[in-house]
Amino acid sequence: MNSNQEVIRRLSKYRNVMRKMQALGLVKVFSDNLADAVGVSPSLVRKDFSMFSLSGNKRGGYRIEDLVTKLNVLLGKDKKQFIVIIGCGKLGQALMNHNAFPRVGIRVVAGFDSDPEVINPEAPIPILHVKDIKEFVNENEIRVAALTVPEPAAQGMVDTLKKTCCKGVINFAPVSLKSSEDFLIHNMNIEQEIENLFYNIHFAETNAPK
Repeated sequence: MNSNQEVIRRLSKYRNVMRKMQALGLVKVFSDNLADAVGVSPSLVRKDFSMFSLSGNKRGGYRIEDLVTKLNVLLGKDKKQFIVIIGCGKLGQALMNHNAFPRVGIRVVAGFDSDPEVINPEAPIPILHVKDIKEFVNENEIRVAALTVPEPAAQGMVDTLKKTCCKGVINFAPVSLKSSEDFLIHNMNIEQEIENLFYNIHFAETNAPK
């Protein structure tokens, strides 16, 4: 992960923490509070904020409402965040019906598949044929897609999306795809993550002090 992505991830975490603080009725926050919540040092919080001229008061802290508003603009949360799901099998359907998306401002606007039995343009979230994807993505200015297709189809679908206004993919296909300067790919290998968790648990248990 490059340094820009690391900063963006931290800014997103700060924003999420402060939104929870807002819900509790809090008005101000200190770098120490955010550092504890996110798991970084207070100096790194201040450094991240100073990079984007997010200022506060040493004694009075930061105004949460002001910071959240500015972070919304920095992270693009002030714009509509539409996503399409490519591959509407069990995982694709689960993503389409994931009820946490609306809470964070993400809206799944369509799914795409090649199986005639799955295609349903009249569904609450329409499922369209993959041949229509380029036209739909460009017309609706879709910038992010989730890929849940079989491994052999993954790279071809990315190549198709690169010819549209789409700028990034969350890849759930069991193959690692590479980002480019103008097209970001986040690979989500669920099997590997579960396997790594087992490895870590086993390592911790077998190397625990006797």
